[in-house]
Amino acid sequence: MLKGIDSLLTPDLLKVLAEMGHGDEIVIADANFTAASLRMGADGQRKPLIHLPGAGVARTVQAVLSLLPLDTAVTQPVAYMHVCGQPEGYRSRQQRDVVEWLVREGHAKTEQCEAVERFAFYDRVRRAFAIVLTGELQPYGNVLLKKGVLGETLDP
Repeated sequence: MLKGIDSLLTPDLLKVLAEMGHGDEIVIADANFTAASLRMGADGQRKPLIHLPGAGVARTVQAVLSLLPLDTAVTQPVAYMHVCGQPEGYRSRQQRDVVEWLVREGHAKTEQCEAVERFAFYDRVRRAFAIVLTGELQPYGNVLLKKGVLGETLDP
């Protein structure tokens, strides 16, 4: 254990977060997600797959964002999988909870969180840096976070 670091952040997950560069994306996925097959990236390389079977997606997003800044250079640094068969703008209870938490804690505005069609979401996962597979049982409980930059303000 380390002081001041969320206990959900395992050594493997901390390593992945530290290795990510700005613009890299991490997927936080539900237990139904096809992580094992999608961990093979578009470049043919296997991306890290971290298992957190006792955690849900919302709690994992909170832990990850305790250390990871979101990318402010893009319009939508947060994506979630659109629920098939539902109209545009629909969010499941879990998706609403995650977005509301992001807004409440100042990580993102509602319009910075985009719904992505299922197969387009899979394409983004193939390009992502890593996947965190949780024990979340809520279907479509998949969130993609784009890492931003930590640092001092540029001098004028």
